[in-house]
Amino acid sequence: MDGLAYDPTSPVQRMSQLEPARPGTGLSPARTRSAFLRRLLLGADLASGAVAGLVTAVAFSLPIGSALLLTLAVMTGVVVLGFVFGLYSDGGLGGWASGLSDAPRMLVAALLLSWPMLGATTLLSVDHAALAALVVTGATAGFQGISRALGRGWAHRVAPLRQRTVIVGSGLVADRLAERLSRHREFGLETIGLVDDEVHTLDGTQRLRKLGSLADLHTVLDEHDVDRVIIAFSRATHNELLSCVRVCRDRRVAVDVVPRLFELLDGARALNQVGGLPLLSIGAPPLTALSRGAKRAVDVVGSGVALLLLSPILMAIAIAIKIDSRGPAFFRQRRAGRGAREFELVKFRSMHQDAEERKAQFAESNDIDDGVMFKIHGDPRITRVGRILRRLSLDELPQLYNVLRGDMSLVGPRPLIPSESQHAAQTWHARRLDLRPGMTGLWQVSGRSDLSFQEMVRFDYQYVAGWSLARDPEILLATVPVVLSGRGAY
Repeated sequence: MDGLAYDPTSPVQRMSQLEPARPGTGLSPARTRSAFLRRLLLGADLASGAVAGLVTAVAFSLPIGSALLLTLAVMTGVVVLGFVFGLYSDGGLGGWASGLSDAPRMLVAALLLSWPMLGATTLLSVDHAALAALVVTGATAGFQGISRALGRGWAHRVAPLRQRTVIVGSGLVADRLAERLSRHREFGLETIGLVDDEVHTLDGTQRLRKLGSLADLHTVLDEHDVDRVIIAFSRATHNELLSCVRVCRDRRVAVDVVPRLFELLDGARALNQVGGLPLLSIGAPPLTALSRGAKRAVDVVGSGVALLLLSPILMAIAIAIKIDSRGPAFFRQRRAGRGAREFELVKFRSMHQDAEERKAQFAESNDIDDGVMFKIHGDPRITRVGRILRRLSLDELPQLYNVLRGDMSLVGPRPLIPSESQHAAQTWHARRLDLRPGMTGLWQVSGRSDLSFQEMVRFDYQYVAGWSLARDPEILLATVPVVLSGRGAY
């Protein structure tokens, strides 16, 4: 995986002149990036509070003195509540990559902020104090979300903050891990190689450079300036892996561990120790009639409101498709739904009308080598408007109609065409059909078209096996940055 080259003459790099590494301390910029992120988020919150206070002051025509006092009160309130609710990074990979996990706490903090803001606007004798408090609170929450996202996005581009990462282990899981880290650069990890005694591969191809054996780990950490070690599957003994962890901790190197049975751990939760032994619990999937009803209610309300609000955009897209190429505005295709029942999926047409007839012509250009799915980067069958629609996933908006009808859900497994569904023949594959297929899902936020068929089916199983109603909003929120970035869309 190629990291971003560090160029000290670059404006971005000059802005990030972080504390240089000090020999013997292990405090490289990458290892202290959690502290950097805390300062960045603190600055973002202060800026959002200042902007929200000034916007409210202008909107309600406050005098300069009152405007400054209100702005100071907002800045103080948002920072204090940020510390109270732990909104400043603990250095975890998830917190570094995305702020989605902070969303519930930010919402509660915003609700609490409204009370001191009501007191401040009342003391400052602001006309319509309650409305002013509501405006300043809402503006703060909105600007806070935007400024934090922009701050993280900028931090992901700063090369000195990328952690040089070594994988302990080899084989399929190690290769897959390196590929995922390469695809999801927002985690800021640069894989430089692996460490293992006996490097094992499935196809004879070793994709990662071997840096040494387990006994050489301390030398590898020092010579390659390693910031993080991820322990994947290795044939090493328990004691040997424990020794590796101790070596890393002695050198203040962060350690992550890929657990066994990781494919089944979606939705798992840690329990208290039992006699000093930590346990990871995988509860029974809550697919009760009540939970299904609640999920269906969310789908009906969500799709209905979305169709109403987006109707002008849907009409404009349909007109653009008709102007750009001959053929209908909508594309209809049979898909396998819940319980293997087929339904007719509706999308905006993004290809020329004869695309299916020309499929055999481009069979050798298929970028997916799993023998099931057919995807081509820069597919010549895609229209000009279709390319834009696919880039932003706008071609999938008509599926809201399928959701409203009950064929699909807002979040769920990927809706496969019947020929693809036949390849999901293993017994456990059938579990993916326990829920309605979704417009988005784990497959969407984890790679989209870059995923192989088997990976996609595995994500579908993880979603269904660990389903909870609270998980759906998380996936919906995670879909937004994925769609805007265009990762895996073609």
